[in-house]
Amino acid sequence: MPVVIGHRGAPGYLPEHSRSSYLRAIAAGVDAVEPDVVPSKDGVLVVRHENEISATTDVSTRAEFAARRTSKVIDGERLTGWFTEDFTWAELQTLRCRERIPAIRPASAAHDDVDPVLRLRDVLDLARDGGVGVVLEIKHAAAFSGLGFDMAELVAAEVRESGWADAADALVIESFEPLVLARLRERGIRVPLVQLIEADGAPWDLRERDGSDAATYVSMLTGTGLDALADAAEGISPDKRLVLAPDRWGRAKGPAAFVGAAHDRGLRVFTWTCRPENAFLLPGYRRGGGKAALGDWRGEWAVLRDADLDGVFVDHPDLGVEFFRAQPRPSSGASA
Repeated sequence: MPVVIGHRGAPGYLPEHSRSSYLRAIAAGVDAVEPDVVPSKDGVLVVRHENEISATTDVSTRAEFAARRTSKVIDGERLTGWFTEDFTWAELQTLRCRERIPAIRPASAAHDDVDPVLRLRDVLDLARDGGVGVVLEIKHAAAFSGLGFDMAELVAAEVRESGWADAADALVIESFEPLVLARLRERGIRVPLVQLIEADGAPWDLRERDGSDAATYVSMLTGTGLDALADAAEGISPDKRLVLAPDRWGRAKGPAAFVGAAHDRGLRVFTWTCRPENAFLLPGYRRGGGKAALGDWRGEWAVLRDADLDGVFVDHPDLGVEFFRAQPRPSSGASA
């Protein structure tokens, strides 16, 4: 059965990347939790999904930080707000976490402004104390390089100092950008590396380096692409839509053939993100009640369960643990 990973903790119930969210995921019985990391001004790895934090913290309400509001271009997208790299860690730890999508998850939003922002070290300690693994995602490495931050070096230093560098059975590092994964390997980091794969587009670091010749995400799932990844990483983690392979009516035709092809090359296969709300399900699995209502998530997740995946990212850890562990699936002999 696949390992169940608490995606940013338990954001179906509590603001993502908060201490409460991680503790709820651990209590639900997940195998691992997933922190995303971005840097502070003084090089501390901060656990946030994006470096622009107006939607996930109370920074916009803090008069002392009003002048920090600015605009930047991150991975080709112009963003306006407050950015972690413009704050010291001492300043960031005074902020409080907020629900990112309150219209869909109002119950989580009821817990806004309670928990402080965390560092990666905090999450590593929570995971160690809770007896679970960590799937660490490095965000926007190319963009941060342009701002003077070497994300590979920061991550390598942190996992070594915290005692996780040799935890090949407990730590996985992933990124959408292959070059930062390569730099980690060059720095002697031997934990499993996983290439995240979007449903379309190309990794931003390759676009910066190779322009229009950059390898696309979809090309990574061809035979040639998988051969290359098998030499560079231990696994892949594609968008669930790629695994589900929906038809024109939004019903899954999958699991897609690349899952077996990846396993044949010794690659582990994860997918993201299992969410039960209508807003996040394929059209064929949505039901009445609006975007925030739960749809036929069991029907969609059953396709993923039967895909012989090695891991699934979930926003509602209790649902993920119950579904992926309790229900049988065909056995193909692949390692999970």
